[in-house]
Amino acid sequence: MTAPAKAVLRPLLRWYVAPLVDAQRDFNDVTLKLIDDLYEQLDARTDERLLQELEERLLRLERASRSALVAAPVSASPPVTSEVRSLPTAIDYFAFEARMRGSRADVRDRQRRYHADFAEAAPVLDVGCGRGEFLMLLREADIEAIGVDSNPDMVQICRSEGLAVEQDDALAYLERIEHGSLGGVFAAQVVEHLRPAPLVRLLELVCAKLRPGGVFVAETMNPLSFVALKNYFADLTHAQPLVPETLVMLMRQVGFRSTELRFLNPPPDEERLRPVALPADSGFAEARVALDANVARLNEIVFGPQDYALIGRT
Repeated sequence: MTAPAKAVLRPLLRWYVAPLVDAQRDFNDVTLKLIDDLYEQLDARTDERLLQELEERLLRLERASRSALVAAPVSASPPVTSEVRSLPTAIDYFAFEARMRGSRADVRDRQRRYHADFAEAAPVLDVGCGRGEFLMLLREADIEAIGVDSNPDMVQICRSEGLAVEQDDALAYLERIEHGSLGGVFAAQVVEHLRPAPLVRLLELVCAKLRPGGVFVAETMNPLSFVALKNYFADLTHAQPLVPETLVMLMRQVGFRSTELRFLNPPPDEERLRPVALPADSGFAEARVALDANVARLNEIVFGPQDYALIGRT
């Protein structure tokens, strides 16, 4: 192409292409800003949880390395015949619990509601004590307590906090201790991990080991709430959901003198269905009442409390 032709075409091409380049640049700027905004929104929701999970993992690694240097090794896990929690060793249950249940601080805050139940119940046994949240609360309140858990990671974390914890199968541990030797037993998110026979045996043993007037708190997911079922089926170690009536019946049958049912942890209000506004015309009065009742009923079934606690007394 000759120099004069290039001189003519170059301005024409610039005139034609420049608006396209500018439009692409504007599009890129808007897209990047949108992506940044989305990341900020996601960060606000997920950063705190991810940081908590990372802190749990780092703390676990730090304590494990210290224990390897200065402490005797933790004994191997017992057989899983009556295990409260049992998972293939390839699955990291510690990380799973940190993600699904939340940080230890969150769990402690949710379990503070049981302080009053155990104020006069020492000594207390925490069955399936996990990371030791409730044991820490009892220690703060100067209530004598011991935990039992079959997971060696959980036991190691608890012992590094100075908590008294035995690594053992829950039923085997209860079998060994004396009848009437406990004032209280706590089991948070444990009973749903047990098949019927071990579950009934656990309730029988707890009732036998509690002194007269002793208290047993069993907290579990509420299968009457559809929202709670999502979390229930997310855990591979769950054996069966327990509707409250079933657990009440079993506790009464094994000998508990009284039971009290408490529904806990409703979803946030923003997740629940809202009433629908209808015209103010009096002709809609009956429809408004029926619609409000249906919304309330759906909220009760779909967005009901995610957990319940059954308190039994001997």
